[in-house]
Parts: sequence; C-alpha cells; structure tokens
Amino acid sequence: MQTRNKILDDMSQLMTNAMGVAQGAKDEAETAMKSWMDRWLADRDFVTREEFDAVRAMAQKAREENEALKARLDALEKKKKS
Repeated sequence: MQTRNKILDDMSQLMTNAMGVAQGAKDEAETAMKSWMDRWLADRDFVTREEFDAVRAMAQKAREENEALKARLDALEKKKKS
C-alpha cells in the first residue's frame, strides 16, 4: 500500500510540475506575442488613442472658433448693409 501512495505522490508531483512549465511557456509566449505586436504597430505609424483624442479636441475647438467667427462676420456684414 505504501508503494501505491508513493506512485500517486510522484504522479501528482509530476503533474504539478508539468502545469508550472505549461504556465511558464504560456506567459513567455504571451510576452513574445505582445512584443511582436507592439513592434508591428509601431512600424505602421498608427496613432495612439491619446494622440487621436488630442487631435479630435483640436478639431472641435477649431470648428467652434470657425462658427463664432462666421457669426461675427455675418453680424458685421449685416451691420454694414444697414
């Protein structure tokens, strides 16, 4: 009976070690894939979300300023015609 427990203990330890190795390989593969994707994206000159949001905010501000200037110009033209 003692031999059977030893075999089961060894099998259990072997499975635990195998799971640890598999987890390590998974983590290493994820890190390698993330590094590859980061390099690939950097080579494509994609903008970051922060850059996109900054440009969008600048465009919105320019649109608002343009609308204000148009309203002012319209008012001046109307005043000139009077």
